[in-house]
Amino acid sequence: MTELAVSLGLSVAGSLLGLLVASTLLFFEQDVRTRVVPWLVSYAVGTLLGAALLDLVPESLETLDPATALGTLLAGILTFFVLEKLVLWRHSHDDEEHHVHPVTVPLVIIGDAVHTFVDGIVIAAATLTSIPLGVTTALAVVMHEIPQEAGDFAVLLAAGQSRRKAVLLNITSAAAGVLGAALMLMFGSRLPDAVPYVLAFAAGNFMYVAMADLIPSLNRSRIDTNAVRQIVLVALGIVTMALL
Repeated sequence: MTELAVSLGLSVAGSLLGLLVASTLLFFEQDVRTRVVPWLVSYAVGTLLGAALLDLVPESLETLDPATALGTLLAGILTFFVLEKLVLWRHSHDDEEHHVHPVTVPLVIIGDAVHTFVDGIVIAAATLTSIPLGVTTALAVVMHEIPQEAGDFAVLLAAGQSRRKAVLLNITSAAAGVLGAALMLMFGSRLPDAVPYVLAFAAGNFMYVAMADLIPSLNRSRIDTNAVRQIVLVALGIVTMALL
């Protein structure tokens, strides 16, 4: 019962804390938001890579042989590449002006729901392995959700949604994370041998988001071009994961 409560609590934290922090950015002037979000992206790169390579992969290797663990990780990377091509997995990490097609709004919500659903599964699988691993995984999820949600807010506001409506839409999609966690807890407890595969697959998810989405967005950014600051924040994210 404790494991269930902790898993669901961490899933709620992973799904909603990023949204809560991102929504507070709406109260700041746009020039402040456009400067802060790239800093959060840099830190998120470090937390994702640190969680994947220092926590999730080593944990999966305790049960799986290297070829199986790394093959599952590779499958995770390719899966999220395909999802992004299908526009079910989308990332926006800036708060600059957006020119939005009307169909973009439902795609943002559907994509975010898929995103948080997978994050909920990942957090629950990590918690089934150990609560400390669940905590570090939830933190990595929160940190990459903050710039993601900030970008989603920018898209929704540019599409003509009110701030209140944008927050409500994002809360609705964030609820998918709790559903993902509940399903993982239901099946993971019955099929414990599947959990290491989920951890390796999740590591592929984290690495894909960091290296295919976040790092390129930093390279394209016209707001924060300070390479030293980016490197320091990435390193800080990695150190955070190493110390937890």
